[in-house]
Amino acid sequence: MLTHDWQQRLYGEDKHRRNDNRSPFQRDRARILHSAAFRRLQAKTQVLGVGMNDFYRTRLTHSLEVSQIGTGITAQLKQKHPQLHHLLDSMSLIESLCLAHDIGHPPFGHGGEVALNYMMRNDGGFEGNGQTFRILTRLEPYTQDYGMNLCRRTLLGMLKYPALYQQLKSTIAQPDVVNYRQLKPDQWAPVKAIFDDDKDRLDWVLAPLSAQDKQRFMHAASANKHPHKRTCFKSLDCSIMELADDIAYAVHDLEDAIVMGIVNYQQWQQTVAIALADNPDPWINDEFANLGDRLFNSPHHIRKDAIGTLVNGFVTAITIDEDPDFEEPLLRYNAKLNADFQHCLDAFKQFVYQYVVRKPEVQIIEYKGQQIVMELFEAFASDPQRLLPLPTQQRWLNAKQTGANPMRVICDYISGMTDEFAAKLHQQLFSANANSLQDLHANY
Repeated sequence: MLTHDWQQRLYGEDKHRRNDNRSPFQRDRARILHSAAFRRLQAKTQVLGVGMNDFYRTRLTHSLEVSQIGTGITAQLKQKHPQLHHLLDSMSLIESLCLAHDIGHPPFGHGGEVALNYMMRNDGGFEGNGQTFRILTRLEPYTQDYGMNLCRRTLLGMLKYPALYQQLKSTIAQPDVVNYRQLKPDQWAPVKAIFDDDKDRLDWVLAPLSAQDKQRFMHAASANKHPHKRTCFKSLDCSIMELADDIAYAVHDLEDAIVMGIVNYQQWQQTVAIALADNPDPWINDEFANLGDRLFNSPHHIRKDAIGTLVNGFVTAITIDEDPDFEEPLLRYNAKLNADFQHCLDAFKQFVYQYVVRKPEVQIIEYKGQQIVMELFEAFASDPQRLLPLPTQQRWLNAKQTGANPMRVICDYISGMTDEFAAKLHQQLFSANANSLQDLHANY
């Protein structure tokens, strides 16, 4: 049975609102939905640049789709595993995780993430999931110092990488680039971890775990084709959210690319169709026999039906695995996709990565955003008390006076910007023709 510890909040609350019968996780979902960080997702890049076309998915629409898929997975698991109903009893919890999973991602997608990681290379690094945890537990102004003050279980579910930066960072030093324009993303991959600056918040989330569970949960190992170590375990709730995220990315971002003509039938046949030929699963074989035609050569309603069928196929192929070496039920059980369907999902993700994400036109936009972020950071770091907005200046001063990390404050400010705000601010700082103050305002 779960202990009451998982519903606790770091900052004690004594709210007595009239006839408020919501569960703790319903309150968490409301705090996320009404947060400034969540609203900013409407103007942050998903895969294709915001503003290129109003049809493209943004981080906001992606998060809504992840939430819908996440609750679908949970409903299926409750039917398949009735003995675990007590662990799957809150749809609001899963919605909260799915809605919040991307709120720490900076402007300009992966380009912005790599840029901030490089600029923070000597000050604790940057990574989108670590920033999400930081916003939830510290930055979002629902409270003064505790972020949204969410339940411990909600925060546990957000821990995709439950270890600290210094535990996972590669010991092999990477030389600085001579010029920002030469920065290559694959040489500055972010450490997927919680920032060392937020150690106290991570310790609080993991406090109910036994020493053995905590040590194993935070265990990390060398990762294939990745310079830094990666953690090996996630909670049950996190495993559901991550599967929902993968399905939404692989299927719905593929849909965007098809509709906008970025990928074509021939590319599909030469990659995905070949990769999935003779799959052992009969459902996959039956559905994929004419999937390419339904996606690429059919009217819109046929394509939508095919997309819905794919999502349903993945969602219904998920079960729960048990790891008896964990004592805590939330760690002992994890959602897992059937191996044949996982192979299918990986083929979809690779297709999107190869033909959409790596497309030169998309990479040019990402590169441009990367330069904007680095130049903004350099400017603010050069004279924080002159250029930062007044509230951020005060946070910077407080960090400096208390021995905290003032560079993290600059990073927080830039990472919270939308694509458009960052671009306008860059223009205000560096364009000779830009002198209007109309659109300049603090982002926090």
